[in-house]
Amino acid sequence: MDLSLMICSTCGVEHSAESLASGVCLICQDDRQYVPEQGQSWVTLGQLQEQGQGLIVELAEKGLWKIQGSPKFGIGQHSLLVQTAEGNLLWDPPAFIDAASIAQISELGGVAAIASSHPHMFGIQLEWSAAFDHAPVYVAEADRAWLRREGAAVRFWSDHEQVLPGVNLIQIGGHFPGSAVAHWSTARGGVLLTGDSIFPVPSGWASFMRSYPNYIPLSPGAVKRIATRVAALEFDRVYGNFGNKLGANGWEVIQRSAERYIDWITGAHDDLT
Repeated sequence: MDLSLMICSTCGVEHSAESLASGVCLICQDDRQYVPEQGQSWVTLGQLQEQGQGLIVELAEKGLWKIQGSPKFGIGQHSLLVQTAEGNLLWDPPAFIDAASIAQISELGGVAAIASSHPHMFGIQLEWSAAFDHAPVYVAEADRAWLRREGAAVRFWSDHEQVLPGVNLIQIGGHFPGSAVAHWSTARGGVLLTGDSIFPVPSGWASFMRSYPNYIPLSPGAVKRIATRVAALEFDRVYGNFGNKLGANGWEVIQRSAERYIDWITGAHDDLT
């Protein structure tokens, strides 16, 4: 592990020396994220380990494991590990790694591929890759400019990419041009991992946003495109990136949620406002 690796304290994304030259995290400066009022700050992987940062690994369902930081660090995403007979996908990789977490994930079959739903979820993806025989890190070509640390393990992709048998990445755009979902077709009923490209909400619906912390909506056209893109897939459960999920009928919920969103954003219910 590179204990000197620099990580943005706000988003948890790894940075190379070159990307640090500007003194700010470009991902956080963007209007989809934010720089805290107290300003930009950085932390090294070694400092995080010394501070007692860790990861908790819990079963989400058969063959799917949730990984979250303890305590919360960066954006605090709940990463997911998809287990297949041909290897495992690490989705929305954590912003932390240590010997204990490597050992835990190794017991579950290790990591054969790494991918994220969008740049906010890059975490320390190349460090995870290095820990598991330089597993390929899949980055959407449309979001190449947001990559803050480059490496030989990076594989750029567009539109559709099979990363493991039965596990495919599909570019749906919206939140970022390269925003993606991972479709696990061989799971019972099918599973869709959405990050916050599509965001399950507590009421049993889903939503779609350009920026979640800044409450910037997407256009009706963008939401329609997202719904159409996933309509071609077969799935039942949907997992977001903060422990949020749709436990059943995920396909129907997303289509219905898109229709509701479009109605409101186009003024169909302005008489109620």
